[in-house]
Amino acid sequence: MTMISVENVSKQYVLKDKEIVQAVDDVSLKVSEGGKIALIGPSGCGKTTLLRMIAGLEDPDSGRVLYNDEPIKQLKPEHRGIGMVFQNYALIPQWDSKANIGFFLRLRQREEEVPERVQQIAKITGFGIERILGKFPKQLSGGEKQRVAIARAFARDLKLLLFDEPFANLDAKLRQTARVEARKLLSKYPVTLIYVTHDQQEASLMADRLILMNNGCIEQVGSYQSLYDAPANIFVAEFIGTPTMNLFQGEVRDGRWYGADFGGYPVPVDIADGTLTTLGIRPEHIVRADDLQVIVKQTTPYFAERFLLVDVTTPNQMWQVQLPLETQLTVGDTLTVSFDLTKCHFFDTQTGERFV
Repeated sequence: MTMISVENVSKQYVLKDKEIVQAVDDVSLKVSEGGKIALIGPSGCGKTTLLRMIAGLEDPDSGRVLYNDEPIKQLKPEHRGIGMVFQNYALIPQWDSKANIGFFLRLRQREEEVPERVQQIAKITGFGIERILGKFPKQLSGGEKQRVAIARAFARDLKLLLFDEPFANLDAKLRQTARVEARKLLSKYPVTLIYVTHDQQEASLMADRLILMNNGCIEQVGSYQSLYDAPANIFVAEFIGTPTMNLFQGEVRDGRWYGADFGGYPVPVDIADGTLTTLGIRPEHIVRADDLQVIVKQTTPYFAERFLLVDVTTPNQMWQVQLPLETQLTVGDTLTVSFDLTKCHFFDTQTGERFV
């Protein structure tokens, strides 16, 4: 059964100066029951607006959202089984944590179930949430507020869970812990999940399928690995992956790519001579070898990831090489490197679309 169907949905906003912003532009997607997807993309790409329309909080200008094949607006909110966790927690300030967590069960005269559900959540996550049940939101840290918000979402009869940048306000250590706790809860209480984030690592941890958006449109759908290994276009290539992919403009002649500073690399598909073509290669796919000479401009060690990121220049451009952490280099050194030609990507410079 398809739980959520988004069919040709569009949404515009009119700003105070009467400028029209196309937040979502003719988007269609399906989420099967039990599926876990992440909507990712830069700020303003439309992912939160799309989530709010899926939740029934906003109406699309055109298109429709179906929930188990019924228009979501025709279903009463109490019959949707949707839980949401917001970036700003959305806790009721005059209620303590226990009351906030038990809100939905209390609406259904099932408040006696709250202690057992809280105990289950605390046991799964390993977080002593029972210690803060008597505290009010103003007495809680950001991490505690977010845990209460997550517990509230799971303390109900869930079918669909919507996360909107839930950990954006937490520091890095707390964010990592909260992700693991949320993942444990999802394993215990399997629900359909739609997760909004700009964080690629978070998206790959929480979801099985990523939907990358830009300017209100979907650019590519797939696993994180598929978007990383085979980006559909230059936007995807630049957005997915840290550090980002190196891009070099050039053209194809006699089946080979030539750029401003180097070239002669074979192109594995037929591209007409003179076609403006962008070569892309990730920094980790460049190795030290006696091929291309570059000058070191900056080195940045990534201790946890165990690599050294090196900014280098050729006569017309600066780009990056990823080398082992123990590599000894200083600014101004000459370095010789080589591209792994099996890892090169070629894009149409004018349309941005990937040739191969």
